[in-house]
Amino acid sequence: MNARARRVGYFLLGASVVLGVSALVLRDQLSRNRRDLFSPNPLRRLAALGHLGRSGATVGAVTLLRDFRDWEERPLLRGRAGAILARMEDELRERKGAR
Repeated sequence: MNARARRVGYFLLGASVVLGVSALVLRDQLSRNRRDLFSPNPLRRLAALGHLGRSGATVGAVTLLRDFRDWEERPLLRGRAGAILARMEDELRERKGAR
């Protein structure tokens, strides 16, 4: 029984370490993608838009997209930001209405 409990403890320890590292990597990726939204490179901006579009709708994301849409000069990227923004605003309205 003692050896079995030790193995379970090692497994739980390993799982918690993996979850902790995964959370740190995810947080780093999110902050990097938010920085890349205002990158001088249009492809990075497009990739950051795609990432932001896949993330959930939050008030912070909507505010960020509004700022980006107003800042962006390229019509393609501005239009993509507008489409993502509209979808996120609708999603937030639906959530608010569900309360």
